[in-house]
Amino acid sequence: MKKILLPVPALCVGVLLCLSLRGEAPSRLTTDLAEHTDRVWIGGYPSQVTLEQADKIVEPARFVTIGSRRPSFGWQVNDSRSDVMQTACRILLASSPGTLATDSADLWDSGVIPGDRSVAVPYAGKALEPGKIYYWKVMTFNNGNPQPWSAVKAFRTADSLTEYATPAYPLEKTDNGLPKTTQKLSDRLVFADFGYDAFGQLRLTLCSHAGGDTVTVRLGECLKDGRIDPAPGGSRRFLSQRLALLPGIRTYTVKIPADARNTGPQAVRMPDYIGEVYPFRYCEIEGDAIGNGTGIISRQVVNYPFDDLAAEFASSDTTLNQVWELCKYSIKATSFAGLYVDGDRERIPYEADALINQLSHYCVDREYTMARRSHEYLLGNATWPTEWILQSVLIAWYDYLYTGDLRAVKTHYETLKNKTLTALSGTDGFVSLTPEKLTPELYASINLRGQTLKNIVDWPHTGILGLGKAEGGETDGFVFRDVNTVVNAYHYCALELMARMAGAAGESEDSAAYARAAGRLADNFNKQLFNKKTGAYRDGIGTDHCSLHANMFPLCFGLADVKRAQSVADFVKTRGMACSVYGSQFLMDGLYEAGEADYALQLLTSDAERSWYNMIRVGSTISLEAWDDKYKPNQDWNHAWGAAPANIIPRRLMGVVPTEPGFSRIEIRPQPAGLEKASLRIPTIRGDVETAFENTPDRFTLTTVVPANVKADVYLPLPAGTKNYDVTVNGKPAGQTVREGNFIKIADQGSGKNAYILNTK
Repeated sequence: MKKILLPVPALCVGVLLCLSLRGEAPSRLTTDLAEHTDRVWIGGYPSQVTLEQADKIVEPARFVTIGSRRPSFGWQVNDSRSDVMQTACRILLASSPGTLATDSADLWDSGVIPGDRSVAVPYAGKALEPGKIYYWKVMTFNNGNPQPWSAVKAFRTADSLTEYATPAYPLEKTDNGLPKTTQKLSDRLVFADFGYDAFGQLRLTLCSHAGGDTVTVRLGECLKDGRIDPAPGGSRRFLSQRLALLPGIRTYTVKIPADARNTGPQAVRMPDYIGEVYPFRYCEIEGDAIGNGTGIISRQVVNYPFDDLAAEFASSDTTLNQVWELCKYSIKATSFAGLYVDGDRERIPYEADALINQLSHYCVDREYTMARRSHEYLLGNATWPTEWILQSVLIAWYDYLYTGDLRAVKTHYETLKNKTLTALSGTDGFVSLTPEKLTPELYASINLRGQTLKNIVDWPHTGILGLGKAEGGETDGFVFRDVNTVVNAYHYCALELMARMAGAAGESEDSAAYARAAGRLADNFNKQLFNKKTGAYRDGIGTDHCSLHANMFPLCFGLADVKRAQSVADFVKTRGMACSVYGSQFLMDGLYEAGEADYALQLLTSDAERSWYNMIRVGSTISLEAWDDKYKPNQDWNHAWGAAPANIIPRRLMGVVPTEPGFSRIEIRPQPAGLEKASLRIPTIRGDVETAFENTPDRFTLTTVVPANVKADVYLPLPAGTKNYDVTVNGKPAGQTVREGNFIKIADQGSGKNAYILNTK
């Protein structure tokens, strides 16, 4: 056979071509949605200890355990080429890494599985044993070409296994280091500012020459005249503790005493390996020992494992940037309990807090276990508001939409059906709290114990929690009737989403029944609750009062159809921010759904008293429970339900949302209004999505980076009334485009980087 010798340049080209076809190995492997299953924590700190060593060390080791008999697997497909999809995959799972090193497996070799599924891939091998370490790796075929194997990932099973269980990470400690600023106010007093509020603990290194010295340590969230406010009011925190010193230079820990309210039977307790925590930004140390030197002050911060670098946003509006940073950090800071809780005052999970927290957490970190565990906790431990019960269905839907993992829906399917509250509906489809329907059986079916179901609309109401009659609460004067517009808007949304989840779960009859019920309710809702004269929805049957809430929820949930949406949006805009920080989530969603981006941006960047910027102005670095202390006198300064912009900015302003479960398809639909520039990087279960725009009166430029194994539908915002325009993609005329209202749609965009220009001059 005649040999063909290639010249060196040609050989190099051939090697590069081969490498380019092989792409990259998959990464960020997850088992039951947990990525860091191979890490070991000691005393709240990540360590170098391996799972194999964890049982052999002196210190108590903590790690993720997988409790499912047949866990699911996921990974990020990596490929630097454009328009790449996974066309197949192969998984190996073994009892030792040595077995995998030979590309073989003693427990499961999946063979080549065709398709693009890279999330929620179910285990189908031999039975796993409890308390064992297993190892797995995956390879993908990208556009038909085999790729390198991933790195091996280990996980350990729990001591007992069930059909399905959601794993949890240990809580994590981070040494915050020295304060941002330290001032010696006198020979006996030192003041320290850590720069931001956090749930944590304090350590001090102080010197006492002979022992017997005592210092007073004060921690707080609020300032007054340059000192920690000792009486901040409400649930704002201040703590004062006496600390006796031993002779010499020693490091002390300041024990946080338990609070009777937030350590009660319904509260989420801190684990013993972490200890009690306290929210504080400021520290004062006072005593004669200060004269021996200021010593060292350090803070240990506690939160659920969080990647600070996972999401980024920047824009041409400095207020918007500050609001983003406030709300993003709020999601990290309030994760200290390992479940979504309402704040430090109670530390109790509530569905409304969990829903806003869930959406926001998805937008700032690639972490899904905390949201699911919080959801499953609330399925079994419901709280009293009617709307909150219905929110469990919304949370279940978002869990499925963002993860692509249907097991939680299937496992809790019957409970989710009960949470739609169809047991409270009449022949017209409306739900109401008719006394004869509030039976023990109903309460048992929704897991509401020791409480009575009541409609809430928004919180707080007039005349409670320190509010007088002159202070109208947060319901915009809502008139409560048996048939409540807000409750029934939620009921409609729950029916719609339950129809989708039932279909995905293979429950076709249920799916059709829920869809019919949603349609019937929508018809009656618009016939009986919409006031044609005012162009707005009434608060309920039997009143003509129209509140913000009775209109923003139908707008948000799609009940306001084409004939009604504009007048409803116009009414909503007359009411301003006449809702709580909780209600603002649905107000903002509704405004963007209605295309009212200009007004939405005004609210996001407002510096009024009822604004996110006001939270910054009053001195908080975590979102507040209310717009200001005067709107909820007992409020705390660490409530994630006030952090809606953490998800509104990525999902609505920048327009990045999944349109198919597990982010297999996404939508990028920016609504910039008057914002000149903005850029975003957002984590997803399939990889990071990046988008940036420049917005001028006659040109809109959008740059996107879509991860491999994802399809995107891109929408370019078109100024109202525009007739003539042209679109280019990567410098060339766009192919097929479709005008949908005030957007130009470019469908089925593949992975990689693309640049879109819309000229309207």
